[in-house]
Amino acid sequence: MDDAIPGAAPDERRLHPWSWLFVLLQQLKQFIFPLVALLVFGARKSSGDGELWASFAPVIGITVLVVLAILQYFTYRYTIGRDGLTVREGLLHRSRREIPFSRIHNVVVHQSLLHRLFGVAEVRLESAGGQKPEAQMRVLGLRDALALEDLVRHQAHGTAPASSEPDAAAPREGTTLLSLSTLDVIRLGLISNRGMIVVAAGFGAAWQILPERMIEQFFRQGARQAYGYAEELHLGWLTGAAGGVALIGIALALVRLLSVALALSQFHGFRLTEEPRRLMVERGLFARLRTSVARRRIQAWTLHEGVLHRLFRRRSLRIDTAVADKSGQDTRALKDIAPVATPDACDALIGHLLPRAPWPRDDWQPVDASARWRLWLPSLAILLPATGVAAWHLGGWAWLGLAWILFAGHAARRQAQRMGWSLDNQLVAVRSGWWSRYWRFAEIDKLQALRLSRSPLDHACGTATLWLDTAGANGIAAPLALRFVPVRDAESVYRQLRDTLAAHRMRW
Repeated sequence: MDDAIPGAAPDERRLHPWSWLFVLLQQLKQFIFPLVALLVFGARKSSGDGELWASFAPVIGITVLVVLAILQYFTYRYTIGRDGLTVREGLLHRSRREIPFSRIHNVVVHQSLLHRLFGVAEVRLESAGGQKPEAQMRVLGLRDALALEDLVRHQAHGTAPASSEPDAAAPREGTTLLSLSTLDVIRLGLISNRGMIVVAAGFGAAWQILPERMIEQFFRQGARQAYGYAEELHLGWLTGAAGGVALIGIALALVRLLSVALALSQFHGFRLTEEPRRLMVERGLFARLRTSVARRRIQAWTLHEGVLHRLFRRRSLRIDTAVADKSGQDTRALKDIAPVATPDACDALIGHLLPRAPWPRDDWQPVDASARWRLWLPSLAILLPATGVAAWHLGGWAWLGLAWILFAGHAARRQAQRMGWSLDNQLVAVRSGWWSRYWRFAEIDKLQALRLSRSPLDHACGTATLWLDTAGANGIAAPLALRFVPVRDAESVYRQLRDTLAAHRMRW
């Protein structure tokens, strides 16, 4: 374990001796653009005005960051007690933070490729309160990090050894519930759309950073060169159209290959294990990630099945947890417990983790018949005016866009047929979608708030919407809501859930 601190309590410990290097790298990521600006503009100023001090500005900035990183190593101390951790940090502005084991909801051990080269890891201790982790230890030795992770997650339930030494016991392995082979991860890459997201983000960043004229000229020059090359080949319109379709197909294939590469880097070696009262996921090819969460911290579940999922006969299962990340942007949080799996495997996993709630459900209640045309209304409101304007400017061929309105009507009818809700003493669930389907459900004692709402259309159709809120559900695309429910049924469900929540204490 790390050496004790001279002159301090014998149980106080420091980070790994290389921790200052990783703190420095993290700070350089945050200040890279100001440093580059100082380097570029400082060099120009020194050559024009003869002021040499401007040339040393980047060196001074990096030196300050190095000093701050080293100071953090010498001033960061942590103590492992019987009931929690004590973290001390700061030189001039000192702070002491007491972190009870019972407050820690999620333990994350992260290893980037550089971490693996140095044999170290970053440990994050997360809770449901606040917007940042309770503690972020950057970095510990790998053996110490795993032992500390094991100690914290077992002490939280009173199952750890009596000794407070992290290396008193070797990390324990749990029961494997799901593991993904390399072929499964490749399927995940083909199903997912991560490559397109990266390409779109790249275009957005280029649009923001590069001058607008440069991007416009790039596309214009590319189009001119492609058009000139096609003219030299003397291609007919049919051959030209086929070539354009082929280029689009190649671009889509490259994006899918990028999705496969991203899936391999993030989910290679995926393994979901179960320990007493906790779930743990380990994954990653270059950067390894171990993250665990208490089963009682799981707030809601989402089972998803898209078009490509059905093509490969697969589904995905995600969870919402009450942890510090409220934005949903932290890729290290435990969200995917089954990134891709067969429908039977997903159902078996849900049945194992929720033994008191039968799954799959066979008691789905249909929504009101008005849902068919109400789901169609947004498409009509957008497509009809857009088609009319296009026909005015482009001619009669634009009226072919009305065919999409017919398809939207068919999709709305099929979605209304699939929509439904289910409720018993243990679980509330909703399902929706046709082209892309999802099932979302939560244990009743995890609900935090109920809201019954009625829009003008609801008043006209005699329906209502019941919104159900759980912790950690911010930014979720698929809400836990009973929509297009007859008002009598919605009020009955509202009263039933209200009385149940009032009689039972919420399990946090």
